[in-house]
Amino acid sequence: MEAIVVGIDVSKDKLDIALRPSGEVFSVSRDAAGLDVLISRLAAFSLAAVAVEATGGFETVVAASLASAGLPVVVVNPVQVRAFANALGKRAKTDPIDARVIAHFVEATKPEIRPLPDDATQLLADLVARRRQIIQMMVAERQRQKRLVAKHLQKSLARLIKALEKELAALDQDIDDAIRGTPAWREKEDLLASVPGVGPTIAHTLMAELPELGTLDRKKIAALAGLAPWTRQSGRWKGKSFIGGGRSCVRAALFMGALVAARYNPVLKAFKERLIAAGKPKLVAIIAIARKLLTILNAMVRDNKPWQDFEQKELAHA
Repeated sequence: MEAIVVGIDVSKDKLDIALRPSGEVFSVSRDAAGLDVLISRLAAFSLAAVAVEATGGFETVVAASLASAGLPVVVVNPVQVRAFANALGKRAKTDPIDARVIAHFVEATKPEIRPLPDDATQLLADLVARRRQIIQMMVAERQRQKRLVAKHLQKSLARLIKALEKELAALDQDIDDAIRGTPAWREKEDLLASVPGVGPTIAHTLMAELPELGTLDRKKIAALAGLAPWTRQSGRWKGKSFIGGGRSCVRAALFMGALVAARYNPVLKAFKERLIAAGKPKLVAIIAIARKLLTILNAMVRDNKPWQDFEQKELAHA
């Protein structure tokens, strides 16, 4: 039986589904009844992959429901799907076309099927994401505080900032309780946070947003974090290298860790000094440090070895 690839375009109220290579297209409601119908229909096929486009949260329940039914689910990056659609000359924005393009994209690229996060990991990811949102709101309110001069508006902003600070403290406690309540997570946090430059916030972000840490090779983990460099090239012309894509929140956390590690981590401080001495710009050096930091953390989790083992090894090769 020929393996089938399924593309699912998720919207607020419905799911549009396309199958390749048959070209069949149908829709179901995005609720429990619709998901039951979808799972029942897909169970009749020999499936290679069921692709769901990330749509800011609407896809979460869909992907989890399909995975719990034993279907080979993969969540795809919408930016990559849009680029693939443009390459095919399909720029029209209609749901059936989107569903077909998602299926075509997965058929062509064959992304690796990875297990979705379990409930505990998903809860941690939600807590970490909410913490990030609270911080963004606090930053925005403090920026407004600098611009406004009216006293009653200043008082309003101060009350809101105080409430956000209280909410942030509560979220930090919830995150800590979630970590400390799970022995395996507690050990992993302690392992990650033992590296100079990696504090609890960065450790929590990696645990929540990068559960693949320790299970992939250095190139794949760097690509997931958006730290794998790519170069614009055409014929003999070769442009600058860039980073991008991947999980932006993970990349941002590693970038902050790299800034601290470049000053206080003896291994990565020496690495930065070598790069600067070789003429690398400071920003390029920090990105390289973030990538090396991720590589070290990946190896630590993979081998379940403390930072001290890697510190001595890296210093020996310096």
